[in-house]
Amino acid sequence: MYDRGLWILEQYGLTAKSSCKGRGVLLYETQEGWISIKECGGTKQKLEQQYALMEKIKTSGFPYLDCLRRNLEGELLSCDREDNTYVVRDWYSGKECDTRSISDIERAVEMLAALHKVMHLEVKEEYVRESLIHECMRHNAEIRKTRKFIHKRQKKSAFEMKLLSCVEPFLEKGEEMVENLKSSGYEELRDLNLENGSICHGDYNQHNVVFSGSRTAVTNFDRWNFDIQTADLYHFMRKILEKHNWDIALGEGMIETYQKVRPLSERELMDLRLRLSYPWKFWKLVNHYSNNNKVWISGKNVEKLEQLQLQFGNWQNFLKNIF
Repeated sequence: MYDRGLWILEQYGLTAKSSCKGRGVLLYETQEGWISIKECGGTKQKLEQQYALMEKIKTSGFPYLDCLRRNLEGELLSCDREDNTYVVRDWYSGKECDTRSISDIERAVEMLAALHKVMHLEVKEEYVRESLIHECMRHNAEIRKTRKFIHKRQKKSAFEMKLLSCVEPFLEKGEEMVENLKSSGYEELRDLNLENGSICHGDYNQHNVVFSGSRTAVTNFDRWNFDIQTADLYHFMRKILEKHNWDIALGEGMIETYQKVRPLSERELMDLRLRLSYPWKFWKLVNHYSNNNKVWISGKNVEKLEQLQLQFGNWQNFLKNIF
């Protein structure tokens, strides 16, 4: 694999001084600094859009991004000897955002708000995120279908028994969220964001925010899309709050930190609340079960369901008191 990376490096006029593995990538120290090499199944067209987005962000005062590099032929995609395609990016060493550190969390939220102020391009319909209403309706249908499937099984595993014992309150919250979303003015807010060309990072989490001294680098823009930007804030908040048992003070702090940089409208705050009110993690466990081997299910998934049950009250209390 490292030899394959060296072959790719030659196409950029780069020479490796040292190498190591990163999260899903190969890392090389070169004469121009650290770079990453990652296999890529994306389209050339979307990569060009991603390149334009990241160049705009960089020229707007955010130099520390894992920007895509063009090879000596000016292409963003490079091939190895077996015609597998790869992308090469700038890389920054440092520590990932620590989910136990309030200061790290605040820095990550401040950076997200600042990025959102400059993340706008002319809309390309093929990169518009699916309507949240349609997405959550699909997820609810999958939960109902899986519940029906398990009910019909004569022999049920520990995971299946646990899922049946707790599915009703989570499904109820999922269906309630969709109804509230339909009457919230969500579609109008979405249309406004699309008119403005608002872009989301698409996967803003602790692993994609790297600190090195006073420098904050943001990485992995591969899932960027046109959408309401509170989608990014919701995603980051949920990841953090699940680890902190839906701590109200922490949630308030994240929203206040974001608003100091980019104030949220009442409709955006409502959108954020509704996104946080959907049982995403429960659906993910259902989805993982329905799309994988049902004969053997990891005991960790049973533990995750039990953890969700334990957090249910705190989750609901958070939503009641935070907004």
